[in-house]
Amino acid sequence: MYYKFSGFTQKLAGAWASEAYSPQGLKPVVSTEAPPIIFATPTKLTSDSAPYDYAGRNKVPELQRLFQKSDGVPIHLKRGLPDQMLYRTTMALTVGGTIYCLIALYMASQPRNK
Repeated sequence: MYYKFSGFTQKLAGAWASEAYSPQGLKPVVSTEAPPIIFATPTKLTSDSAPYDYAGRNKVPELQRLFQKSDGVPIHLKRGLPDQMLYRTTMALTVGGTIYCLIALYMASQPRNK
């Protein structure tokens, strides 16, 4: 025996196998006609496109040479001033946050005087 949930009585009710496998009367529909075209412009086939379809040049080889150069500079500082500023700002915020947390812990550990 097959069962399906009745939306009317809010209970399980007996049903045929076809009704139990497609609940609430939803039947799978297979369309035989193609869907309408949504966009007015025709699509470009992949064989028509160039190997690189972006505006700009490939900077990967240049960056590989920069990062693989053994000049003793850590990898996170190789790009110069922007990396140094980001690193120093991160370190300053980290040290400042640690000091702030230690001060907050010290103040929380002291009893209040009335």
